[in-house]
Parts: sequence; C-alpha cells; structure tokens
Amino acid sequence: MSTLSDRPENSVVGVPEPHESAALHVTGRALYTDDIATLRRDTLTAWPVQAPHAHAHIIALRTEPALVVPGVVRVLTAADVPGVNDGGIWNDEPLFPTEVMYFGQAVCWVLGETLEAARLGAAAVEVDYEVLPSLITVPEAIAAGSFQGAHRITRRGDVDAALATAPHVFTGEWEFSGQEHFYLETMASLAYYDEGGQMYVQAGTQHPSETQEIVAHVLGISSNAVTVQCVRMGGGFGGKEMQPHGLAAIAAIGATCTGRAVRLRLNRTQDLTMTGKRHGFHVAWTVGFDDNGRILGLKASLTADGGWSLDLSDPVLARALCHLDNAYWIPAIEAHGQVAKTNKTSQTAFRGFGGPQGIMVIEDILGRCAAPLGIDPALLRRRNFYAPGQTTPYGQPVRHAERMEAIWSQLLDKSEFAERSAQIEAFNAVNPHIKRGLAITPVKFGISFNVAAFNQAGALVLVYKDGSVLINHGGVEMGQGLHTKMIQVAATALGVPRASVRLAPTRTDKVPNTSATAASTGADLNGGAVKNACDQIRERMSVVAGGMLGANPTDVRFSQGKIHALGVHGQELTFADVAKVAYQQRVQLSAAGYYRTEGLHWDAEAWRGSPFKYFAYGAAAAEVEVDGFTGAYRTLRVDIVHDVGDSLSPIIDIGQIEGGFVQGAGWLTLEDLRWDTTDGPGRGRLLTQAASTYKLPSFSEMPEEFNVTLFEHAHEDGAIYGSKAVGEPPLMLAFSVREALRQAAARFGPAGRMTELASPATPEAVFWALTAAKQALATTAPGVDAPGAKRIPVLADS
Repeated sequence: MSTLSDRPENSVVGVPEPHESAALHVTGRALYTDDIATLRRDTLTAWPVQAPHAHAHIIALRTEPALVVPGVVRVLTAADVPGVNDGGIWNDEPLFPTEVMYFGQAVCWVLGETLEAARLGAAAVEVDYEVLPSLITVPEAIAAGSFQGAHRITRRGDVDAALATAPHVFTGEWEFSGQEHFYLETMASLAYYDEGGQMYVQAGTQHPSETQEIVAHVLGISSNAVTVQCVRMGGGFGGKEMQPHGLAAIAAIGATCTGRAVRLRLNRTQDLTMTGKRHGFHVAWTVGFDDNGRILGLKASLTADGGWSLDLSDPVLARALCHLDNAYWIPAIEAHGQVAKTNKTSQTAFRGFGGPQGIMVIEDILGRCAAPLGIDPALLRRRNFYAPGQTTPYGQPVRHAERMEAIWSQLLDKSEFAERSAQIEAFNAVNPHIKRGLAITPVKFGISFNVAAFNQAGALVLVYKDGSVLINHGGVEMGQGLHTKMIQVAATALGVPRASVRLAPTRTDKVPNTSATAASTGADLNGGAVKNACDQIRERMSVVAGGMLGANPTDVRFSQGKIHALGVHGQELTFADVAKVAYQQRVQLSAAGYYRTEGLHWDAEAWRGSPFKYFAYGAAAAEVEVDGFTGAYRTLRVDIVHDVGDSLSPIIDIGQIEGGFVQGAGWLTLEDLRWDTTDGPGRGRLLTQAASTYKLPSFSEMPEEFNVTLFEHAHEDGAIYGSKAVGEPPLMLAFSVREALRQAAARFGPAGRMTELASPATPEAVFWALTAAKQALATTAPGVDAPGAKRIPVLADS
C-alpha cells in the first residue's frame, strides 16, 4: 500500500460530513462573483452587441449612437485591445470579430453606469453585415468537408475480417444531441486594477491559471501582473473550463480603458446563446456478433459537432474514442473520429468530456441488437465484459476488471432484478396501453487528463501558532464538494479535528500554474498536493514533538489534535502546544505541496498508451413505465452500485452520484437543443434559449425510489487515501433509463424486433418508437415473431 493511499486510524476522511458551504448556500449568505461585484460602488456593467446572423462579414460598425445614451461610458471594440485580440488557446477565437461565425456572437461590448444603460447603449449600436452561407448541422458540415482539429483513429485487430466472418452483422447511422450546462450561476467576471497596478479578476472559472494567462495575453502584460480569484461557482459542469477566459478579458479591457472596475454577467438568454454546449455527434457503425452474442468486431465513424472554433473539441473527441468500448471487450475495432466545424456556439467541455458520447455508441448498439440476437440485453452486456488480463483498444491494461462483474452481481441482487423482470413481463401481458421496462447498464470510466502535463497540482498549507490551519489549493469549488474533501484530507494528514482547518479561496498568486478542476481529477490531484504539504509540516513538527517527549521523531503520532509517542506513557501534547514551540524554535510551519500523477503515458499519433490512472466502475438498474397513447413516461425505481474506492466523504460522494445520474438522464431523455435550420432570416438561431423551451430535470423526473450503494472493499492503491474520482462517471449510469425506455417501447411490438430510439428520448421520441413497434405488430400474424427473430431467454449468468 502506498503512503498516499494509506489511511490512518481516527481519520477525518471517510466520515460523513456536510458540504463546507452548505449553511451559506441555504441561507443565501454564500457570495458569488456578481455578489462581490455589486459590493463596489464604482463598477461599470458590460453588455454585448450580438450578431443576428449565423455567418456574416461585418461591413460597418457605428458606435456613436450608443455614446449619446445616458449612462453609457464607452463602447469596446478591437481598437481597445492592448495585446492580442483573441480569447482562446488556439488563436481562433477573436474577442472582436470581423467575421461573425454564429448567431448571437458578440461583435462589441458597451460599458454603462447601470445594467439598463449598457443594455440600451448596445441596442443603439449600428452594425452592417454581409450575410454568408452557413453550416448548421453536422451532415451539412460533412457534405461540405468542413472540419477542424485532428482526424483520430483507434484500431485493434483485423476488423474487416471479423465482420466478414461474423454470423450476425448489424449496421446503423444516427445523430444524438448535445446538452446545455444550465448552471445556476451564469458566466460572470469582475476586473479592476489595485493601487499597485495589479490587474485583479474575480471570475467564475474552472481554470483560474488559464484565465490569468488569457487576460495577460489580451492585455499584453505578464502573468505576474494578473491575479485571478474564484471564491466559488454556482455550477460549472465543464462549461466554465475554457469559455470564461474571453469574458474575463473583456472585463479587464474595460477596466484598462476606463480606470474603473467592470463587471460582466451574462443573463440567461445571453449565456444560452453565446456559450458552448456538450458536443452532439453523428455516428455510423457496423458490428458483428457470434452466435452467443459476443462482439467480434466493430467499425465506426464518429463526427463531433465542434461549433465555430476548436476549443476543447480535440480532447473531447479523444476521450469519446477512448470510451467507445465502455466495459466491453472488443477484439477487433476500427473507429475514426473527426470534429465538424459548424456555425454554432463553440461546443466545449461537459461532465464526462466525450466519454458519455463514446459510451452512448456501444450502449445503443447493444440495446438495438439484443432483440434480433434473441438474447436478454442484460445478459448480452454481461457476456461482453472485460476479463482480467485484457487491454483496451489503445493498449491500456484494464485493472480490476473483475470489479465490474462483482458490482453487476451485487446490483442484480440488491435491485431484485430477476424477480422484478418476471413481474414486469406479467404486468405487460395484461396491460395493452401501458408498458414497463427494466434495464441494467455498466460504466467503466478512465480517470486522468489525456494530456499528461495537466495531471499535476499544488497547494499551500499554513499552520499558525495557536494550532489552527489554513489551506489553499489549485482546485475550485463549484458545488461538487472539493473544498470539503480537501479540509478532510488536511485534517487527516495533520491529525487535527476538521474544525481546526479553514480553506482560503482559490487564487493564482497563492498556487500558480494550476490545472483545470475537471476530468474528475480535482480530489486526486489537489488532495495529493495538500497531503504533501501537510506531510512536510508534520515531519518538522514530529522532530519538535519528539524533543518535547524524549522520543524518536519516527515514533511520534498525531491524532485528533493530540500528539503522543510510542513507548512514552502518560505524556500527551496538543497540536497547538507543539506548533507554539515549533515557532519558538524557528521551525517552518508552512509548506508548498506538490503532486503529479505517476505512470501515465500517451502517444496521440499512434493512439497507444496508458492515459488513465485507473478506471471507475459502476452499474445502474432503472425501471420505467410508458403510456402507449402519448409516449409519456415515469421513472419508477433506480438502483445504483458505484465504485468510489474508499470514499473521502460519503455524503458528498452519494450526492455526486445522484446528481450525475439525474443530469445524465436529462441529457438522454429531456434536454433537446434545437437550432433554426431553415433558410430564413433566423437560420442558426438557438430556438431553445430559455427554461420555457429547454426542458430540465425536476422533481417530477426523479425516480420514485432511488437507492445508491457505494461499492465496498474498493481501496485504490496510489490514490489519495485509497479513494476514487466521482464527478463524471455516475452521469453515464443514466443509460439504464434510456435502455429501459427502449425495452418498454419494444413491448408494444413483436418480439425480436430491433427498436430504434432517438436521443434525447423525449416523450415524443418514445411515442414514435412505440408507434413503429405497434405498426410492426399490426403487420405480423398473431403468434408470429418479427422476421428473423429469436425468443429472448430468461436472464441467466454467462
């Protein structure tokens, strides 16, 4: 067992603790970026002038009419940029464009004394456009050859030979939608200069260091002249990993031009129409099975809708390709990936970061093919699980492959899967207009950034003379409970009560060169750095305590704020006592911690390596009920068994599993992004630009019974206190709901028929799926199955 994963007795980690800001959240006292901005009396407000075309040249920009609007102070244009006019990392995202690339893109920004003055000023700006042809859908981009980024291929074995000899071959082609982040706090920034000429930015960003770099690059100054702070965010989900940078830079340009603080907070419509989403994908595939339902070969092409700029589309596509296998052994595979360039918002990171899209492909294939193969979907999935010793298509050994089987067995038992399946069959037999479905799906999700350099973190830990502790780390809090876990890690490492530890806001002048809080790595990376800093301090204090106790420093033990030594009886010191003496002896009581994930290697060109530290496993079983007249449905029950290693904070982890599952169910069943694809004047406009038209999960979509179990005996050696990441993997457990809907819709038709289901599987989509099933039944003679069908056997072990 590594020292990083070794968990001492009386640990604060593993204890069910509430979120460190829970009381502030529920009482309204938690401060967010715009709350901080409104505390300053001299602050100007920025408002965008948005383009009404999906693709156009800007012929003329007249800002003079805005300047006569009362309260308008300035209109920011490209002429005001002191450095580089670009808010991205690939030099393809001009802050002030000459060519509009999507409907709603900001062409300039108005600064006003009040929000209303800025809004009216923006409405007064006059812009002349030359409208250009636009590409809105992925098929349009494919037909036009409009791509960006790299073309990637994952390959193993001879897939053509495998498909040529496979007894059962199926093909498919379809598109599935992206997803809007819809975080409660929209994009927000505050920028001003302090008395020393330092640019200070308070921003809702998942990547403060990159926000710092982009602001410095836009202002033409060095990074040490910019400080970025993030107190907390009201949700991020990946949407604030890249796209806050340019908005923070706009606020910083405004502060530079006016000498006053500038706040920029998008309203909900602006946030929806200006910021990126989860990538939708176009997929074509051919798959071959043997007579027992084992996959022999898979050939696929995946095209991601990248929108107008590259953003994070390349690594999103990479992770999709790396998760195309999910939990299944595919002996021969060839999958091509590319990113389409369309005239839409620049799609970006979203919880799962391409993993859900890759897993969607294989889960949809298995869901479609189970019936024509005549194999129960749960059994088909189980038969294809990885076995110990097997590797992924890109060559990484699948460690703990047996864990998937153990989780699956535990879930079948806990969910009473066999008994309920029989009950559902009986229910469906006597209810012609209402059908139920019960499905179980797995997840195997790799944890680490695909780019090895990002897998590092820093921390600063301070111990004061009274024994109190202040920690600062490079991760940001967006509601996921990272700060809570870091407090527990520090308290455990130093052997003090949780109440002795306080956490300071994330700032680039305290911990530099940090990675984004993303890829579910926040606790792994920052926890390692916090523990490293604490271990340094504890080692120094052990020498002091050993001297006080007359013991060898290696025999000194810290626990619950008390310090004793092995073999020394009747003597006990307090942590505060030792801290005070350490100060008097001129022993350093602060430390900068550092952590880097070991064992990672990845060759993106060869598409080989081990890009992930470990895999997180889980499974979910979901039961739904579908109305045959409308396609409306209810989720009756969900059971989950999920692997979080040795949990750092069980309440936080269970909350993340529940929240991730519901967000995944929203993507797969409700959240339907629609753009205007007509040739009219609104072409390219986002049609679902409010909560009234974009359906989000609510209490009514929650399962009536929701059971979450943390998989036990799951210690992860080499990770912070034996834990595993929890942020992203649970989202993909929601495939169980989609597959249950497929099974319920199929019950309206004949056995053995392939049931296709659109995504998101809205009530409308489910209605069309069950209508197709009914039509197939109407054309099938009584007592006869669909052509070529096999009867699905009772669920059995493989």
